[in-house]
Amino acid sequence: MEEVDVEPTITNIPAISDGKHMGFAWGPGDILVYETRYKASGASGSGCSFIHEIRKDEDIYSPILRKLFNESHHIFVGLQTIREDLPSKSKKPQFVSISKNYRSVIRACMEELQQVAGNTFENMLLLVSILLAIELIWNLCEVLFIDAAPAGSLLLHLLDWVRLHKADVDEKAREVLQSESPAEHRDYWDVVVSYVLQGRLEEVRQMLVKQANLQPAARSMYKQMDTLLSKMPFYNPGGTQTLTEFDVKWRHWHEEVDRCLQDNSFASNRHLELICKILLGDEDTLLDHKELLGTWYHFLVTRLLFCHPTVKLTELHYYAQVYHILTSFSILESLLPIFTKPCVCVCVCVFSFGSNLREFLLLEYASGLFTHHSLWQLAVDYFDHCPEFGRVYLELQIERVPLETERKALKVLRVCEQRQMSEQVRSICKIMAMRALRNNRLGSALSWSIRAKDAAFATLISERFLQDYCAKGTFSDLDLIDNLGPAMLLSDRLTFLGKYREFHKLYGEKRFREAAKLLLSLMTAKIAPQSFWMTLLTDALPLLEQKEVIFTADQTYELMFCLEELTSSLNITASSTDRPMQEEDVEVTKVELLRLALARNLAQAIVKEGTVEI
Repeated sequence: MEEVDVEPTITNIPAISDGKHMGFAWGPGDILVYETRYKASGASGSGCSFIHEIRKDEDIYSPILRKLFNESHHIFVGLQTIREDLPSKSKKPQFVSISKNYRSVIRACMEELQQVAGNTFENMLLLVSILLAIELIWNLCEVLFIDAAPAGSLLLHLLDWVRLHKADVDEKAREVLQSESPAEHRDYWDVVVSYVLQGRLEEVRQMLVKQANLQPAARSMYKQMDTLLSKMPFYNPGGTQTLTEFDVKWRHWHEEVDRCLQDNSFASNRHLELICKILLGDEDTLLDHKELLGTWYHFLVTRLLFCHPTVKLTELHYYAQVYHILTSFSILESLLPIFTKPCVCVCVCVFSFGSNLREFLLLEYASGLFTHHSLWQLAVDYFDHCPEFGRVYLELQIERVPLETERKALKVLRVCEQRQMSEQVRSICKIMAMRALRNNRLGSALSWSIRAKDAAFATLISERFLQDYCAKGTFSDLDLIDNLGPAMLLSDRLTFLGKYREFHKLYGEKRFREAAKLLLSLMTAKIAPQSFWMTLLTDALPLLEQKEVIFTADQTYELMFCLEELTSSLNITASSTDRPMQEEDVEVTKVELLRLALARNLAQAIVKEGTVEI
């Protein structure tokens, strides 16, 4: 497990049941997930918490999560195309739609993980919990900050949010309704009360009909409750009713419910009386049913529904404090401000990083993706949209990508070339060129050195090509050498390699005069290294032996001069004893053959050139 250089941010998630909480700490590529228990003040108890490590490439980068990363990346790239010159009001519907797309992808991933997890893969279940928390908070932020619904509409959105994340009541309702006698099922009233707590009054009315049919004597009482439920007003944002008119109508309904309670209209039926108290938003009654509410935010939304349905965004934090949620649900104080302002931990990050929270989060996320062998390609786009530090991060991260194959190296290289990252381009090409050279893959090594524009390395590889030719008599990687084009000008040795190969092509095509001219120019222009002159002069022998005179007299003189210059510099004579006898004999024989061939060609050239046609 990798060490974290700095203390990671700890994120705690609200309790689901039994006072248990879950938190996670981000490390470089890993996540530590732990279970904790928060106790009310003065409570005692002991327990052991478990810590789970979710390792990169094993859990966090499972195929299902890779799909999440890929699809969310696609949404992100599309988001960047929204025109900046559009007014904010025109952007809002697009932003809400994009946010819903993000959440849809997260939920789809969650459902897929739940299907494969079962009860044996603890890490998978932990991932589901993390994604659930992400989607929960994202949905809330969408309601509060992206959609930013006004008073009246805000509560409707919050109700939808609670219903979406408190779906266990529907499961329980199906079980009740599928039983032989739903009204007598042990969970019947829990379902009814849960529906009331979520403001799903139509479902409540349908459930109460079943109970009324079992109690003919109490039918009038159930009818009265049905009337109250049907008359409860809900604000319609698209309607003609103003918020003030809705508020007046709601207050009249609220007063009617209160009168029914004061008149003891439901005193003989404790269940209906309980529903009446909930409709009034009675705090003690709601707290008595914490197990059905499940979470503090469900309690808050339910209380607002039945007490302050026209609540404004700026008032949420106030009501959260007034309703004593902190002490009633034993939650972390740092979780409460999410209703009205970013989390405390995020504020700390912003303070330490700067004012651009968006860039900070993108950089952190992209850096995590870069630890994966294929997801790093997604991270590049995130870095591209971080104008302040994105390029710096990309340059640092791209150098850490392992180049296991040429295919991957080409992908990394393309990224760098598209962004004019010349230093990284040279570094990648040098690494790949050295690796190819160590494996004796000269063609690949030369190709990489040309891409790196490394003249010294290109010279070294060209020398290896020439050495191989001297040893084997043939060139390897002819396609590459034949198509060097302007790249051969990168170094003198590479130029010579390309031109020498061109000489062989001309000779093979029986274009002897062009071949002879090129061969001579390689020596007289000093393009060819002198160590290779003997090979070039030997290549000239077949041309000197042709029936037709190929070299002119002047060209023959130049060849003679080159031969004498070579023999004098190498001190090749018949009496030399510095070399082994066999090698010396070969060299002397070559020189003698060349001198003889040159003398004979010179005589023929002079005769030919001195002959005047009549």
